[in-house]
Amino acid sequence: MKTKLFLLGLLASAMTVAGQTTNTTDSKKETWYFKLGGSYFIQTAATDFPIISGTLPNNDVFAADGITLISRETNHGSFGEGFRTGLTTGYRFSTRFGVEVGFNYFNGNSKTMAQATHKYVPNPNNVPIFVNGSAEGKIEAFDIAPALVMFLGETHGFEPYTKVGVIVPVHGTLEIESNREFTTPAGVTNTYTKDVVKPKPTVGFMAAIGTSYKVAKNISIFAELEYRNFTVHGDTKETKEYTENGVDKLYTPTTFRADASYSASHVKYVDELTTDSNHYLFNPNTATPYIEKDTTRPNDAMNDISSYVGISGLGLTFGLKYSL
Repeated sequence: MKTKLFLLGLLASAMTVAGQTTNTTDSKKETWYFKLGGSYFIQTAATDFPIISGTLPNNDVFAADGITLISRETNHGSFGEGFRTGLTTGYRFSTRFGVEVGFNYFNGNSKTMAQATHKYVPNPNNVPIFVNGSAEGKIEAFDIAPALVMFLGETHGFEPYTKVGVIVPVHGTLEIESNREFTTPAGVTNTYTKDVVKPKPTVGFMAAIGTSYKVAKNISIFAELEYRNFTVHGDTKETKEYTENGVDKLYTPTTFRADASYSASHVKYVDELTTDSNHYLFNPNTATPYIEKDTTRPNDAMNDISSYVGISGLGLTFGLKYSL
C-alpha cells in the first residue's frame, strides 16, 4: 500500500510540474518511436510462498530426535525481484497522448521457499532417516505490456511522461531446485530435484513515471520508475531432473523416491481435491509405502491444490529511444 501511494504521489507531482513547464511540443505530429532498455526490480507486496510437494514454506530446525521442533520461520516474499530487458514500440498520436507495447524478458532472483534441518523422515520400517535440505524457486518469463502514455510537456530537452497498462505473460516458468541430504545408518545420500511449474493465463497491472532527454535529432535517453503487480496460479508441474549422489534416478525406483511412475513426476493442479482426484490422500496405493506416496493411478498425473505466487516489484529502467 505504501508503494502504491508513493507511486501515485509521483504521478501527481509530475502532472503538476507539467502544468508549469514551457511546452515546446505543440507542433509535433504523429510519430513512431522505439525504446530499448534494461531494468532492475526490487520486490514489493511479499506473500507466503506456496506448499511444495506437501512441504510447508517454512525454515524448520529439529532436535536430535528429528521430531521435536526447535524453531520455525515462515518463508515469504515476491518473485518480482530481478533483471528485465525489453524492446518497446510506441506511437504518439498527439502532442500529449500515445500508446506503447513492450516486449520484455524477465529473469528473477532465486528465493528460498522451504528449508529443513535434521528432520526425521517417516518410513514403514522405522529406519532412522534424517534429512537436511532446501528448495529454491526462480521465475523466468516473457511478457507483452500494452500501455497508454501521457506526455507532460518538453522543456530544456527533458520530457516527462506517465503511463499505465497491463502485463500479459506469454511464456514463463517457476523452477524449483531442491537439494537434500539423507542420513541413514548405511551412510549419506545427496539428492537433487528440479521441478518446473507452468502457469495458468493471467493479467497484471503496471504504472510508470519517466522522462526522456534528447541527445540528437532522433535519439534520446530515458529513465523510468515502474511499479508492477500480478499473481500467477500453477497449472502443471513436472520433475525434469532427479539424481542421487549425481546419478540420474528420475525413472528408476529408489529408496528416496516412490517409483518411476508418471504420477511420481507429473502434477495437474486443481481447485479442489475430491474422491475422484488422483491423490494419495484419497486413493493411496498401500503396496508401495515409500517416502513419497503413490496412488492407485500411477499412469495419470497426480492432482494437487492449485497455489499461486506473487510477482510484484518496483523497478528502475534506463535505455535509448529512437524516434522516426
